[in-house]
Amino acid sequence: MPFVWATGETDRESLDEALSADPSIESFSELAAFDDEWLYRMEWVEDIRIVLHVLLDQNGTVLNADGRDEKWELRLLFPDRDSLSATYDFCQSEGLSMTIERIYELGGESRDRYGLTELQHETLVAAVEAGYFDIPQESTLDDLADELDITHQALSERLHRGHKTLIENALIVGRMGR
Repeated sequence: MPFVWATGETDRESLDEALSADPSIESFSELAAFDDEWLYRMEWVEDIRIVLHVLLDQNGTVLNADGRDEKWELRLLFPDRDSLSATYDFCQSEGLSMTIERIYELGGESRDRYGLTELQHETLVAAVEAGYFDIPQESTLDDLADELDITHQALSERLHRGHKTLIENALIVGRMGR
């Protein structure tokens, strides 16, 4: 993982200071800059190389790495659960903390790859099919709530949660949980 796209809610100088202070980074250099996004070449210290080596040994892929508050959050893709288990076991044996927050099955429903619940998926699909997102709008929130036989408030909350989950997992995976 020698190249990293950094996006920030801060200026580049503050980001560079944070990268310099991060004990997991040996050195870095900026390769490109676009508004509030920067492409860096990274050199990691040995502990990070060990984790990445394990990921490579297990045929895993780092989809996203988010560093903040002295910790890294990784979004990883493994070919199977055994590879994930082997990586978890390795981290435990090496004294590296690893917390698994979510596991998605890529071979399952299409909604699974974006982390949507079944109700969120059904609601978003129903909204599209009813023309709720069309311009001009063919269906209102009240129309859709009636169609789904739920309250206006429940529909609004389900749409908001579904949108948030979809955006976090499809567009801004590095900013999950904020």
